[in-house]
Amino acid sequence: MKGSTYRRCFCRDPKTRKPLGSKCPKLRQKKHGSYSIRQELPPSKEGQRRSFSRSGYPTSTKAQADLDKVRALLALPSAEDNEGQTRIGDLLDSVGEKDPIPDLEETRKKFSTGQSLITHITIGEWLDEWLAGKKKLRDGAKTRYDVDVRVHLKPHLGHIRRDRLTVPHLDEMFAAIEATNEEIRDANAMRRAAIEELASIPWKGAENRARRRGLKDAIAAMPPFRRVTGMASQHRIKATLRAALNTAIKRGQLSFNAAGHVELEPAERPKALFWTAECVEEWRRTGIKPSPVMVWTPEQTGQWLDFVADHWLYGVWHVIAFRGLRRGEACGCRRQDRNRKVKTLTIAKQLVQTRTEDGWGVRESAPKTNSGARVIALDSITDEVIDDQLARQDAKRRELGEAWQDTGRLFTTEDGSWIDPRWLSAEFDRLVEASGLPPIRLHDLRHGAASLMLAAGVDAKIVAETLGHSDTRVTREVYQHVLPQVALKAAEATARMIPRGEAAKPAPSLSAIDPDRLLNSPAFAARLATLDLRAETFVEQLADAIRTAVQDAPELSGSTSSPAEIQRGAAAAEAAVRLVPLRRTDILEEEHEGDAPPENTSAHATLTPEGAKIIPFPSGRVRA
Repeated sequence: MKGSTYRRCFCRDPKTRKPLGSKCPKLRQKKHGSYSIRQELPPSKEGQRRSFSRSGYPTSTKAQADLDKVRALLALPSAEDNEGQTRIGDLLDSVGEKDPIPDLEETRKKFSTGQSLITHITIGEWLDEWLAGKKKLRDGAKTRYDVDVRVHLKPHLGHIRRDRLTVPHLDEMFAAIEATNEEIRDANAMRRAAIEELASIPWKGAENRARRRGLKDAIAAMPPFRRVTGMASQHRIKATLRAALNTAIKRGQLSFNAAGHVELEPAERPKALFWTAECVEEWRRTGIKPSPVMVWTPEQTGQWLDFVADHWLYGVWHVIAFRGLRRGEACGCRRQDRNRKVKTLTIAKQLVQTRTEDGWGVRESAPKTNSGARVIALDSITDEVIDDQLARQDAKRRELGEAWQDTGRLFTTEDGSWIDPRWLSAEFDRLVEASGLPPIRLHDLRHGAASLMLAAGVDAKIVAETLGHSDTRVTREVYQHVLPQVALKAAEATARMIPRGEAAKPAPSLSAIDPDRLLNSPAFAARLATLDLRAETFVEQLADAIRTAVQDAPELSGSTSSPAEIQRGAAAAEAAVRLVPLRRTDILEEEHEGDAPPENTSAHATLTPEGAKIIPFPSGRVRA
């Protein structure tokens, strides 16, 4: 096809005002005028002739360079490829006067992969198209993708052409996210300080009331508490963009994925810790949680369940604490999912948050993953708790009549409607604060259930299936937390493996006592007679008395006893401690002789010496 460079100017005849063109006498001067190019293009689909023209080059060399670029583009399709020639012609015909000539290598890649040469899609447009095409996404994953795209990716990258996205663009986005995080931290700190100052101002006095009103107005004008975008969330944002661009690469629309080459700081998973006595004391002193993920000890979990025993949703709290259900799974359980005969519960549905035109709503969805659809076994206590929950539902249904919402759920609100998972978490937080126990999240009950099962010796595969994990590695790495008692037992067992001399032996423990010698020891009887049975520290006094008796009479030590005798010694020591509430109850009975015994009681029985008196005691459930 014909093409050329030529020199021209825009001088006009002073009389006619017509362009002089090549007749301008000044064209003989080297610096007068400029160079232009013109290249004939393949005809359009309609058969119309067209050409590529551009002017304003200061030298013929630069003009020729651009003309060579145009000719190189025209040479990409073969002479027999009429469709390809038309595509290249469309590309050059769409280039504006001041637009750069398309890059040869970039155009070659697009041309060879069948991509559009004239349509330049932006990151925002592509993310919308990609997300709309994800038909098989579960609701939870789709919500997460939607938040990543709507809140982060489109505001920062939506205007950039997809084929021109680079790693520096992503570096700028994550730097902006960190800058926003700093602003959020500062705003949260100011609001928190203002709330603490408000709490410290007395209510009485005109001056104090005026200060409180002014501070309340200042707090109302502050932005609400917001969450920062942590490193784990930043990694998920990166993963969302990488997945979207990988789809474009698979379709042959893109050749480079910038999201695969951006570097972020590692997202360290917070280590879960138990609320030991030391952690609780430090938290009460400073108000700071030792870790974002905290787990209750079995004793604290029992206290919590006693506290909420009369709560309408006690069944939900119990099932999550014992069987480790996810929040949405507990809300989504249906009556038909429970098999009363074989004591099982099928996890087939869950309730999840979803974005609607009016904000956020709740909808029914399949479990989080394929392995989340499972059948879990119910222990006898949990089975009875569910029976009690259903009985209360039936009573409430009869009370409300037509006002009852028959949703068929195993756990409902007091009018039978669905439980909003967000409300369930908020209600859990409210009850935890009211109970006085150290704070945990609702999801941390699931952590505790996993740890209890593993500490009880349940096989990791069974624990993984109960929790709905596809791999036991997830169960062990994320949800297994060693109970302090189990860790102590392991440490003691390890220490006993190494033989030591007499001088290096530690003071005897309760488990190293010869039971027969202890119970017949005058030294122990003398110490026991001095103890105050009414003292709150009687348990500690009793343990000290046992150890002191052994130190005063070394023959009481079980160092030469057989393993069976040592085990019996541990049982005797624990039985002695268990006598504490019994003997104190004897005293109370003497003071209140003739009172009727409490109803619905249970009694100490485990490891109690034969012939010991057993006194019943109340279950201890407290109304929430």
